[in-house]
Amino acid sequence: MLEKIIAVFTEKFAEQPIVFRSPGRINILGEHTDYNEGFVLPAAIDKSIYVAISKRTDKQINLFAGDFNESFTTDTDNIKPGTIQWPNYILGVVDQLQKKGHSIGGFNLVIDGDIPIGAGLSSSAAVECAVVFALNEIFELGLSRMQMVPLAQKAEHVFAGVNCGIMDQFASMFGKKDNAIKLDCRSLEYEYVPIHLAGYKIVLFNTNVKHNLASSEYNTRRKQCEEGVSIIAQNHPGVNSLRDVSMAMLKDYVAGVDSLIFKRCKYVIQENQRLLGACDDLKKSDVRALGKKMFETHHGLQYDYEVSCRELDFLVDYVKNNEDVAGARMVGGGFGGCTINLIKEDVVDKLVEQISTAYKKEMDLTLSVYAVSIENGTVKCGG
Repeated sequence: MLEKIIAVFTEKFAEQPIVFRSPGRINILGEHTDYNEGFVLPAAIDKSIYVAISKRTDKQINLFAGDFNESFTTDTDNIKPGTIQWPNYILGVVDQLQKKGHSIGGFNLVIDGDIPIGAGLSSSAAVECAVVFALNEIFELGLSRMQMVPLAQKAEHVFAGVNCGIMDQFASMFGKKDNAIKLDCRSLEYEYVPIHLAGYKIVLFNTNVKHNLASSEYNTRRKQCEEGVSIIAQNHPGVNSLRDVSMAMLKDYVAGVDSLIFKRCKYVIQENQRLLGACDDLKKSDVRALGKKMFETHHGLQYDYEVSCRELDFLVDYVKNNEDVAGARMVGGGFGGCTINLIKEDVVDKLVEQISTAYKKEMDLTLSVYAVSIENGTVKCGG
């Protein structure tokens, strides 16, 4: 990919670029906990977005997307969201930097990558992180990684129109090889947790479906969690989010008032507890204990939070009683996307063949499969 993007850049702009790489991410545990000020456990993966860039002496911005074979041109005085979506992720970053008072000149940029689009691996966050990292370097802005993360997140909110949590950009920027990141979404304090899977591989099964419910139900879940918090806050004024709520509080104040809100909040509180336990499992290299928690998380997402779907449930159910699979669950917002699986290395090919056949027969859909390893975060990679 590095050679390819340099070749495309030199052909387009007749000069040598500087190249930056920013990875996609998986989330081992901690789903729908980020906007409830809870914990998440992401890790950067070996699939990345690459940005090749050079400074110009004028105000012109020339963009080219290898994935779409499309060009886009504007200038630094005319930064606004457009109808074509892919430039918005880049221009949104420029917009945020300008709003912070940074002087951004013109530049040429080529973008490409090998993160599967729409698989829930946060290709958009990787774009934003690669771009902010590249602009920070070539315009010598002096920003730290911790300063760049919220800029990348805000770019997605404002120009792409997606009100995402902080996890995706944080994982892309701060990823560390063979480590997960235990991130506190309230304080942004973080800790690296080593991942030693001893004979197991992380494999993603992509359902290749995305049900229309995803965005509307996401907003509904946020409101339901907030409703649970407001019920409890009437009796405990110090409660500001589900992070402050115990199961005892939930049972005392919500269970008898609204059974649906109780279920939603119960999942989030239990997921935070599971995640803290999962960090201990990783430190002990106890893959089976970690996997058990992943199955429990899927059960919670399926029956309490209700953001799964038939295709995801089929894939998890298929491996649930397989001795060679330590754990599996849906990953991401829900209603489609991927399941994440911990599978014994020596049976991956055989299991992939079996589950692909079964999925095609049951759902009449093709399964996409990605084996991933845990890699470093955003970095300058030559040029």
